Amino acid sequence: MELQVSNSPFNEEQTKLLNQLLPTLTGAQASWLSGYLTALQGAGGIALAAQPQTGAPSPAIPAKEATILFGSQTGNCSGLAKKLSKKLSEQGVNVTLSSMSDFKSANLKKIRNLLIVVSTHGEGEPPDNAISFHEFLLGKRAPKLEGVSFSVLALGDTSYEFFCQTGKDFDQRLEELGGTRIVPRVDCDVDFDEAAAGWIDDVVRKLSEGSAQASAAAPLAGTALTETESEYSRTNPFHAEILENINLNGRGSDRETRHLEISLEGSGLQYEPGDSLGIYPENHPQLVDDLIEAMGWNPEESITVNKQGDLLALRKALLQHYEITVLTKPLIKQFAELTSNPGLQELVEPGHEQELKQYIEERDLLDLVQDYQLKGIPAASFTSVLRKLPARLYSISSSPKATPDEVHITVRAVQYEAHGRDRYGVCSTQLAERLQPGDTLPVYIQHNPNFKLPGDPGAPVIMIGPGTGVAPFRAFLSEREETGAEGKTWLFYGDQHFATDFLYQIEWQRWLKDGVLTRMDVAFSRDTDQKVYVQHRMLEKSRELYEWLQEGAYVYVCGDEKKMAHDVHATLAAILEKEGGLSQEEAADYLHRMQQEKRYQRDVY
Repeated sequence: MELQVSNSPFNEEQTKLLNQLLPTLTGAQASWLSGYLTALQGAGGIALAAQPQTGAPSPAIPAKEATILFGSQTGNCSGLAKKLSKKLSEQGVNVTLSSMSDFKSANLKKIRNLLIVVSTHGEGEPPDNAISFHEFLLGKRAPKLEGVSFSVLALGDTSYEFFCQTGKDFDQRLEELGGTRIVPRVDCDVDFDEAAAGWIDDVVRKLSEGSAQASAAAPLAGTALTETESEYSRTNPFHAEILENINLNGRGSDRETRHLEISLEGSGLQYEPGDSLGIYPENHPQLVDDLIEAMGWNPEESITVNKQGDLLALRKALLQHYEITVLTKPLIKQFAELTSNPGLQELVEPGHEQELKQYIEERDLLDLVQDYQLKGIPAASFTSVLRKLPARLYSISSSPKATPDEVHITVRAVQYEAHGRDRYGVCSTQLAERLQPGDTLPVYIQHNPNFKLPGDPGAPVIMIGPGTGVAPFRAFLSEREETGAEGKTWLFYGDQHFATDFLYQIEWQRWLKDGVLTRMDVAFSRDTDQKVYVQHRMLEKSRELYEWLQEGAYVYVCGDEKKMAHDVHATLAAILEKEGGLSQEEAADYLHRMQQEKRYQRDVY
C-alpha cells in the first residue's frame, strides 16, 4: 500500500520521502527500523522537529552493524546466513546480507563486522557465486583490514581431501589482512546443523555484548515482517507419501532411472523450479545385517544416538541414523585411536597419505571391519565415532504451478561392483527397490537461489543437462508453459541409447510442438562408433549458440561436476574464441561476467 496524505498522519513531503525509502528496504532493514522506532517510543516518544522535548534528550541507541556474506552452491549457506541475519536483527544489529557475487568489493574497507558463511565445492574450490570475491580477497588488490572484526562458518564434507578449504582460505586471509576474529572459525561436516547453530549463537552473543539497551528495546524486531513458513524443514522433515514410482528406462537398458511423484499436501512446503528435494534415506538392510554379524553384536541392543540421550535399537540406528557406506580420513584416524590397531595406526601415519586415499575409495565400514579384524568393539563405542546419515539432495523436476501439492524427482539407481562386493547408492537404491506408492519418505525443500529462471520471461534460455541432469529443465519448461513465458528455449540432452534411455521423450516432443521448447539437440553416446556427448552438439551449433549468447541468453548446466560440467565450460569458452574472435583470457572473462550477471548458472554435483 502506498502512503498518502489522506490515509496517513504524514504531510505531503513526508509521504513522498517515505514512499521513496520503504520499497528499497531489505527485510532485515525493515525489521531493524521497526524495532528502532518502537524503542524510541518506549523511551518517551519520537521527538518531532516542531515539538522539541524539554529536559535532557533521550540518548540514541547505539546501533551495531554487521555484514553477512555467503557463498553457496546448493543453498545451505544461504539459509544459514538468513538465520544469522534474523537473529542479529532481533538483537538490534543493523545487518547487511548479501551473496558474495552481489557484494561490491570496494565496500570491504567500510565494514566493521564481517561474517562469512561459505561452502567448499569440488576439490577445495569456492562455490560459483563466491569465485569473484575469493579471487579478490586472496589477490593483491585486497585492502588492509586492521579495523575489521570477522568470523567464518565453513561447510564441507570430510570425505573430500580439501575439507572446508574455502572457509579456511577466507579465515587465514582475513587474519593476514589485519582483521580480528569475533569468534573462531567453525568447520562443519555434512551434518552441520548443531555446529552451525553453535557458531551462530556465539556470534550473536559477541555482537550483542555492550548493547543490552538495544537488545531490550527491540526483542521482537525480527518479527516485524513475517513470511508464511512451513513447520517442516531440514531438522524437522515432512513424512511425504509416494504417489508414483516409475522406471523411465526402456527394456534392455543397463540403467534404471526412477521418476517419483511425491505428495506435499498438508505440509505447507513450497518450492520453485531450480530448488532441490532433500531426502533422509535408510541404509541397505543387507549391509546393516552383514555389519552386525561381522561385529558379533546384538541387533536389539539399545544405544544412544545423540547428545539429547535418545535411544534406538542398534539395527534401527544403523539403518536410519548412522552413515556406514563412506570412509573418511578423520573416521579412520578415530578408529585407529579407538582400537590401537597396528595396521590402522600405520595407515594414518605421515607418509601414507596416498595409501590411505586409495584405501578409502569405494570401501565402507564392513570392509574396514573385515580388513582390519575389528570384531569385538562394543557397539556403543563403535557408533560413537560415526557421523549422522546425511540427507541426499535431488534437483526437483516439477513446477508447483503445474502440479500443486506435489514434487517430482528424477533419480538414477547407483549399483556397481568394487573390491569383490556389490555396492549400492544409499538413497537411489532405496527409492528403486524398496519403496512403493503409498509408502512415505522424510523430506524437506532445499531452496537454491543460485539456480533460477531469469526474471525477464522474454530472455533466451539455454539448458544443458545430460542424463538425470535434465531434471530441473523439465521443471523450468513446466513453469514457463504455465506462466506463458515467451522467450525462446534450447535444450541439449544426452544419454547412452536413444531407444531405451531418452528420459521424458514424449514431454520434450510435446513442448517442441507447442513452442514451449524452441529447439533441442540430443547426443546418445553408445549409438555411434564414436562417443558423442552434449559438448560435441554444442560445437556443431557453435554459431547459433554464440548468437544466442550475444542476444543475452541465460545458460544453465546441471549434472556431473567432475567431467561433464568441466567439458561444457571448456566448450563454451572454445565457442567464444572461435565465433567471437576472443583470446583465452577474454573468453574466460566473458564467462566470468556471465556468472556475475547470473546469466551462467550451474547445479552440479
